[in-house]
Amino acid sequence: MADIQGFFNEIEAHLMRDEKPSAFLEKSRGRPEMRIFPFIYLKRLEDVEQSPVHHPEGNVWNHTMLVVDQAAARRERSENPRVFMWAALLHDIGKAVTTRLRKGRITAYDHDKAGEKLAVEFLEACGQEEGFIRAVSALVRWHMQALFVLKHLPYAEIAKMKSQVSIREIGLLALCDRLGRTGADVAEEEDNIRLFMKKCDAVSAED
Repeated sequence: MADIQGFFNEIEAHLMRDEKPSAFLEKSRGRPEMRIFPFIYLKRLEDVEQSPVHHPEGNVWNHTMLVVDQAAARRERSENPRVFMWAALLHDIGKAVTTRLRKGRITAYDHDKAGEKLAVEFLEACGQEEGFIRAVSALVRWHMQALFVLKHLPYAEIAKMKSQVSIREIGLLALCDRLGRTGADVAEEEDNIRLFMKKCDAVSAED
C-alpha cells in the first residue's frame, strides 16, 4: 500500500527547500503514489490541455511546474511559505473537472471554485490539520481574482476575497501564476499585480 503521508512529506520537503521543486515532481510522475487518490489529482493534469494562446507551455501539468518554480523563487516573500507553496502546486487542480471545448476554444470556467473543494479533499486525505487546509484552499479559491479585477470582469469579488485571504498572498500567487507561462513578461506582470493590489486596497473587506 502506498504511503500517502510519506509521499506528501517528500513533496513538501522539496517544495520548501528546492530552487526548482519541479525537478522532483517530474521525476515522481511515474511513482505508484501518483496513480492513487489523492495524488491522482496532480497526475491527471498531464491530460488537461489549455488554450495555446494563453498557455503556450502546453497542458496544466506543464503550467503547474512552471508556477511551482516561480513560487519557490519568491517563497521567502510569503507570509506563510508552506501554505503558499502548496497553493501554488494545487492552484489549478480544478481544471481537471472543468475544462471543456466550447466553440473551438478550450475553457476552464470556475476551476478556481472547483479547485477549492478538490484542494480540501487532497489535503484531508493527506492527514493535514484544518487550519492549514482552510488557508491553502482559500488561496486556490481566489487565485483568479487578479485577472478578474484587472479586466473588470463581473466575477471580481474584492470585498469577499479580502474577508477570507491576504491580498498580498493572492497577489504573490497570481504573479507566479502569470509568470508560469512560456514567454511571460516579468516587468509587465509585476506592474499588473501592483495595480491589482492598489485596486483591492481601495475596497473594504466584508464584515
